Amino acid sequence: MPSTTDEQATPWQLSSCGRYWTYMEPLEKSDNDDREYRLIKLANNELQVLLVHEEDTDKSSAALDVHVGHLSDPEAFQGLAHFCEHLLFMGTEKYPKENDYNQYLSEHSGFSNAFTGVEDTNYYFEVAHDYLEGALDRFAQFFISPLFSDTCTERELKAVDSEHKKNRQLDSWRMFQLDKALSNPNHPYCHFGTGNLETLSDQPKALGKDIRDELLQFHDNYYSANIMKLCIFGRESLDTLTGWAVDKFKDVRNKNIQPPSFPGHPLTKNELMQQIFIKPVKDVRTLDMTFPFPDQYPLYKVQPGRYISHLIGHEGKGSILSLLKKNGWANYLHVGTLHGGIGFEFFRISVDLTEEGLANYEKVILVIFQYIELLKQKGVCETTFNEVQSLASLAFRFKEKYPPSQYTSRLAGLMQHGYPSKFILSGPSLIREYDAALIEDNLAWLRPDNFRIMLATQNAPQGIKFTRREKWYDTEYEVTLFGDELKKSLENLQLDADLQLPGENAFIPTNFETNKHTAKQPAKQPTLIVNTSHLRLWHKKDDIFWVPRANVWILFRNPLAYATPSNCVKTRLFTDILKDSLNEYAYDAEVAGLSYNIENQLEGMLLAIGGYNDKLSVLLDKVVRKMRDIQIDPSRFKLLKDQLRRSYTNFSLEPPYQHALYYLSYFTQDRMWTNAEKLKELDAITAEDIQAFYPTILSHLHLEALVHGNVQKDDAQTMLQSVVDILNPKELLPSQLIGHRSLILPEGTKWVYQRQVEDPNNVNSGIEYLIQVGNVAQTSLRARLSLLAQIAQEPCFDQLRTKEQLGYLVFSGVRKQTGSMGMRFIVQSERDTVYLENRIEDFLDKLYTLVDTMSEKEYKAQVQSLISKKLEKDKNLGQEGGKYWAHIHSGYYEFDQVDKDVQELKEITKASLLEFMDRYISPNSPHLRKLSVHIQSQKTTFVKKYKVDIESLHTCLVAQGVSRFSVDDLRTAVEKATTDSNDGGESALLASLRAMLIDETKGGEPEIEALMSKLATAMGMSAKPTTSVATASDATNASSTAPSATTTTGTSTAATTATNGSHGAADDNDVNGSIVTVDSKKTARRLSLINGSSNNNGTDTESGRSSPERNHAELPEGNKIITDSVQFKSQMELSPAAVPLIDF
Repeated sequence: MPSTTDEQATPWQLSSCGRYWTYMEPLEKSDNDDREYRLIKLANNELQVLLVHEEDTDKSSAALDVHVGHLSDPEAFQGLAHFCEHLLFMGTEKYPKENDYNQYLSEHSGFSNAFTGVEDTNYYFEVAHDYLEGALDRFAQFFISPLFSDTCTERELKAVDSEHKKNRQLDSWRMFQLDKALSNPNHPYCHFGTGNLETLSDQPKALGKDIRDELLQFHDNYYSANIMKLCIFGRESLDTLTGWAVDKFKDVRNKNIQPPSFPGHPLTKNELMQQIFIKPVKDVRTLDMTFPFPDQYPLYKVQPGRYISHLIGHEGKGSILSLLKKNGWANYLHVGTLHGGIGFEFFRISVDLTEEGLANYEKVILVIFQYIELLKQKGVCETTFNEVQSLASLAFRFKEKYPPSQYTSRLAGLMQHGYPSKFILSGPSLIREYDAALIEDNLAWLRPDNFRIMLATQNAPQGIKFTRREKWYDTEYEVTLFGDELKKSLENLQLDADLQLPGENAFIPTNFETNKHTAKQPAKQPTLIVNTSHLRLWHKKDDIFWVPRANVWILFRNPLAYATPSNCVKTRLFTDILKDSLNEYAYDAEVAGLSYNIENQLEGMLLAIGGYNDKLSVLLDKVVRKMRDIQIDPSRFKLLKDQLRRSYTNFSLEPPYQHALYYLSYFTQDRMWTNAEKLKELDAITAEDIQAFYPTILSHLHLEALVHGNVQKDDAQTMLQSVVDILNPKELLPSQLIGHRSLILPEGTKWVYQRQVEDPNNVNSGIEYLIQVGNVAQTSLRARLSLLAQIAQEPCFDQLRTKEQLGYLVFSGVRKQTGSMGMRFIVQSERDTVYLENRIEDFLDKLYTLVDTMSEKEYKAQVQSLISKKLEKDKNLGQEGGKYWAHIHSGYYEFDQVDKDVQELKEITKASLLEFMDRYISPNSPHLRKLSVHIQSQKTTFVKKYKVDIESLHTCLVAQGVSRFSVDDLRTAVEKATTDSNDGGESALLASLRAMLIDETKGGEPEIEALMSKLATAMGMSAKPTTSVATASDATNASSTAPSATTTTGTSTAATTATNGSHGAADDNDVNGSIVTVDSKKTARRLSLINGSSNNNGTDTESGRSSPERNHAELPEGNKIITDSVQFKSQMELSPAAVPLIDF
């Protein structure tokens, strides 16, 4: 029987087999949720499991949350919980091959990921529905018999260190760590949760400790079934899922421990009433006010923090933000509670300050406390509480689905929050009780003597100097006590008449009718219902999800908007001013689940509105009328102009891989203004210029729109015709309707663009490597390209990140643009970019071998995996509509693209894919079209290295019977030895090889020395080190061009693709299989790919293909360096535009 007092009062029933308990009450779920649920608890180990059955899901998933995070790190080994998350998936007793799990998922349309929080570590995967059992069996073993292989320890230490270095120049991470570091030193919240080589390698060694032993101890202490929560989601029946859960997880050990908790709060009287001044990397000005606050999880019935946040964070008339804007002190406001750990929480108010607001930051603090005092004097407003409660109820009632792995990960986490069993689905979503006294008690924590501030600015207030540096991020900061004047003002608060509580929200929907009926076959694309010289309107009434929501996209086409850099900036300012002027009005709509956005694009402006459809047309009408009639406020214009200026300049401090993406977009698009070009125009633009400019954009327009969701055809037409009538534009000329195009690289050319990372303190470099293949509309090439990308994804990550440890961010996939597409590789690394390019090309050579040596069964599995991905159903209304809009906005209107691609994929043979690779992808192909962008760190060190023929070393070891080490293991060992050594590397290399051999052979000293003698002779080494040879990055330094005078922005699509791809590629759980003995033909094939097996002539032993010997300090042969970007672009051929408007 469940052991907690709460659960004993609830109906749990033991199964007839006696192996598990079942919770018998129905779980509270959304009215829109058609899934079936069962909550069980394994009888032998107390593991609680939530089973979810969805009969038509095409993807299955599981997630397991362990109630331990980095708060539990030993003080001497900070980052240990995070390191455990990394190393856990490096093989199990049942599945010892390191990348077996990820390879299985990749071959079956799946992926995995994990994250470590302050008090939780969450692991999850997603896979094609018919492969759940195999994935679940592999997943379970990580919590039963993980190997924690010592051979993987150093690699994953590097991965953790690379992850930290990726974050070192990001202000969000710097501020988070500084906030922690300056908290109560007796509370573990002050620790460094990510970890790095210093905390996980250097410090343990200095203490005489083995980090792997400490990891095993940590795992043994905390990884207990009774503090784990598991969620399994699949198409199988609940009975089948129950059987799998019991059979596969029954052997997870129960150590009968309590979830780690820590007495006290990170903010005590010693940390409060302080001002922390921090110097950010970017030009930002933010004020954070942080209060200690009661843990909200036990207060789930009332959720007082939610009510208080709603009022303090309101942006309508009479709000804090409204008054701050009126005074010219702020741009944005964000308010909310932040859960810290069991028993403690924070309440944070964040303000984005203007320059004037920075000078008056103490007055900003006073305004906030004046509003808090107003709330205390007025008392809890039951009407406002009821509104917050009803909006929460609406959101839960019409809650839509999202991808299974997101769902299982979230549910496994929610199960740790202590909600009663029947509320594990709804716990935080619904507000169940009104308790004014409890809300007042929570509000009382927001006192002038119970907070501290963090002020981020590059220009410290008068009298403040940044004299201190945080240990892990090297963040400059200063700490002072509050001044007497501020404390006196806070003690004598006077209410401001401009501050008022919000009124009734007119945007709360009341009509939820969807006219649901059984659709025999849902429509697969929208219908073109209006096609005139002014408007092209697409429409699809929702016939799948039946929710009272809709999404509307309207593209206002006018080529004038992007004709010049000045016009581009003016259009951007117009959209920013428009949103700013509508903020008070539109905020009520946003609170009520209806929001909009407008932004400038290459074609003009894009307006998107989405949410409950009941009041959607009201908001649309207001936005369009404001577009037509807006009067530019000079004071707000000045502030928004400053905000845009900082946005342009701050781009130079984005991560290097983002710069690589943007510059590659610049070199492959026919028109794209750089940030430098836009910044040059910005200063001269006035408010009067915008007032005169925007009517010229609106005077001539063509509108293209999609209305998708709970809107009937006639209502959609009326809505859009109203937009046309309000603006009353003239027609565009046919010549003004031609879309943008891509630049096509000449066949048989390789191009490189090189520039430095602009942030001198960023240790990382970035590269995007693109191979252009053809027009994005060519189905045959598109299908082959996507298939190759599918096959390459897992081995690319396994090779470049897991084995070679090039960096935390490694991504491969397809880049699509109007008129072109190609295979792309993105890497962010501390390594030199020329080295990275060589490693990418080396992988491409191995990729051919991988495909060539695939069995027919393996090949067909990859094809089917891609087909399954393409046929995956949309999970919600937004996902479906976004897909349709992407086809419309692209200009191709290829709504049947998936069907065509799937048909083509079924016809692609392995031989035809190899032909495709030979012609389009191979680095040695005479038809290759390649462009890479190198963003090189200014901090790259130039190291002298001993030249070693890695292949010969590997051959020699194998000949001596040592088959455990792959070529890449040896390369890593050589590079580390030569990098760490002061003598050129030979002595360090010999020492490293000796240690590897002792670990591998367990032989005595005579045997080891005999082996070492043979290796030294084979490599031409002497018994004592002699000289070293300069290689490494010197050639890169010589060939690099000076940093360009400009920086650029790219399309949002490119940025989003890369961001999402990077996130998926940077999965902590990807593992590898190189350190194994070759004992089967399949393993040998795998190793011939990964290890680059070759004969003495540089020919691959499996495929017979010749691979060039690489000098990793030089660019591969045939590359041309771009020195004049404008001249380069002017020489390139243009792709055809997409479907012309006049074709309709």
